[in-house]
Amino acid sequence: MDVLDVAARATETGPVCDACLGRLVADRSFGLSNAERGSALRVSLALRDDEDHDPVDVADCWVCEGRCAEFDEWAERAAEAVEDVEFATYNVGTRPPPLIEENEALLRADVGLDEDAGEPFNSEFNREVGKRFGRLTDTEVSFDRPDVQFTIDLADDEVDAKVNSTFVYGRYRKLERDIPQTEWPCRECKGSGRQGADPCDHCGGSGYLYDDSVEEYTAPVVEDVMDGTEATFHGAGREDVDALMLGTGRPFVIEVEEPRRRRVDTDRLQSDINAFADGAVEVEGLRLATYEMVERVKEHDAAKRYRAQVAFDADVGADALADAVEELEGATVEQYTPNRVDHRRASITRERDAYEVTAELDDPRHATVEIRGEGGLYIKELISSDEGRTEPSLAGLLGVGAEVTALDVLAVEGEDEPFERDEFFRE
Repeated sequence: MDVLDVAARATETGPVCDACLGRLVADRSFGLSNAERGSALRVSLALRDDEDHDPVDVADCWVCEGRCAEFDEWAERAAEAVEDVEFATYNVGTRPPPLIEENEALLRADVGLDEDAGEPFNSEFNREVGKRFGRLTDTEVSFDRPDVQFTIDLADDEVDAKVNSTFVYGRYRKLERDIPQTEWPCRECKGSGRQGADPCDHCGGSGYLYDDSVEEYTAPVVEDVMDGTEATFHGAGREDVDALMLGTGRPFVIEVEEPRRRRVDTDRLQSDINAFADGAVEVEGLRLATYEMVERVKEHDAAKRYRAQVAFDADVGADALADAVEELEGATVEQYTPNRVDHRRASITRERDAYEVTAELDDPRHATVEIRGEGGLYIKELISSDEGRTEPSLAGLLGVGAEVTALDVLAVEGEDEPFERDEFFRE
């Protein structure tokens, strides 16, 4: 149907404002607002029909009921809702009253258009309010994951501002033992610190099995600097509680919910964290990251290098140790879920490769063993056999009981390549 015929039929239904008129044929031209398009249609109709087609006051429009005159007002209300929030990108969504949606459907039916012709009312409202909001705040619209997401509810006369999380990426070294990566709630009291009316005997009433964690040394500092409501620590795997994390460290991301600040000095933030951790934990390479970085860190399954101090139940000779190491190096190891984690992980048998293994006797009852293994390889069990749950194992090959007395993670290999790409970081 010709656009002028559409416009003529629309004006016969009652007073229709320029924006609602132009919205009917918004998919047939570009570069104009719907109000400009509707005004042009009236002029063209006047020239064609040689009669007046005077503009309609928006307040009198039976379709939008005057809502198309409220773009500036809603943009200002949205700006006021986030006046104390730092952000660079935004998006706007609108919930129109049911009556306006019905009016739109009636207008399209009356002029003979399909129900999806032109542009919906809420799309125009999103765009026009969004343009004005961007000018007011000097920020940019984003359809991916904006810093702030607005929902305008016209029926309830409310604007809801959701401040999306922000993310900080870095790597940590854990320089003291008996520090878990994240908070470790007590299993007996489930973190409450109580057993009935009494303090929990298992955790001493704290609700946690350990006083400190890498998360507690880092996340609260980031949350405070970014003025958020909560912070969550995401690590690229985790080392044992009693293991050190050395070398270049383990990648992590801290997610801060509802931050009021986003543009922070990451060098200063890094210094603040390291000062707070006081030598127990160190972080480096802090950068502002995107949402996608969380999944990349959580899914990262890198090879790792370990150093284990091993104690034997009986004397071991250098030749016997060398033969056992030769058997382990390059072996595909079958590991049934270890006894020590069986309470929190599914009981399955997994295969992992031991890429490189070296060992040196410190004395007949002690050795230093270094292992480069596939991600997910249980190192303590590779040494001890875990009552036969791991095959092959150093203890099994030697025929002597063996136990890891100290474990260090020397490197999480390949952490830079998957992460150090500009697309996963913010300016």
